[in-house]
Amino acid sequence: MTGANQGIGAATAKALAARGVAVLCTYLRLPHAPENGGGDAAPGRYDSDRAASGEAVAEEIRRAGGSAEAHEADLSDPEVPARLFDIAEERLGPVDILVNNASGWVQDSFTPDPEDRFGRPLRPVTAETWARQFAVDARAPALLIGEFARRHRARGAGWGRIVGLTSGAELGFPGEVSYGAAKAAQTDYTMSAAAELADLGITANVVHPPVTDTGWVTDEVRQFVASSPALFHVAEPDEVAEVIAFLVSDAAALVSGNVLTLR
Repeated sequence: MTGANQGIGAATAKALAARGVAVLCTYLRLPHAPENGGGDAAPGRYDSDRAASGEAVAEEIRRAGGSAEAHEADLSDPEVPARLFDIAEERLGPVDILVNNASGWVQDSFTPDPEDRFGRPLRPVTAETWARQFAVDARAPALLIGEFARRHRARGAGWGRIVGLTSGAELGFPGEVSYGAAKAAQTDYTMSAAAELADLGITANVVHPPVTDTGWVTDEVRQFVASSPALFHVAEPDEVAEVIAFLVSDAAALVSGNVLTLR
């Protein structure tokens, strides 16, 4: 489980553990940054949660009787995905479920506007913003899926689950263009996995959550959702986690190669 120190990742780790899954909670503590909340302002809940250790999530799981380990890892390093499987196998056993949730989120745009509709600062698309986003949201999931498949086949396993998280819409993701593009690439990798790995008993799906309150949702965002004809709810992380928990269950054996848009 990547990105498991906060938000949907933490909620999913706990939901899976409650169902008897041993979970490796991987995470990367991210400091308060201008694009997340602005300049010298005190960090809000979103920033503080992103800067938190995943050990708290693993400890909560263990206190509830579940099995979990936490490990900090920078997924922008291409050597990390294989290392994470080594750690998971050493501490918890073979990996049957992969949830690609981590994001290297950065808000970049083609517009010269200095901020978005919610007052968040925009930066121009650069090689750095592209590389930061694609390294974590596209390359890392591709390498994790590849490692998952290789080890799955090597040990002769016949059951596996892959779930990715995506965002954006038909017209990309205005205001967060590299984020949307990287998520689109991850979706394509996951759909390919669904087709290529089906004979190994592996399903692969992508979840597109609605606007989810992971600490960044303001009253203005809630008003925007309420007035939108396409956005129905502001979800809680636990609600999204329940959908992911279903997708990795035996009940979802025939659900593969889908992007599930939650509203």
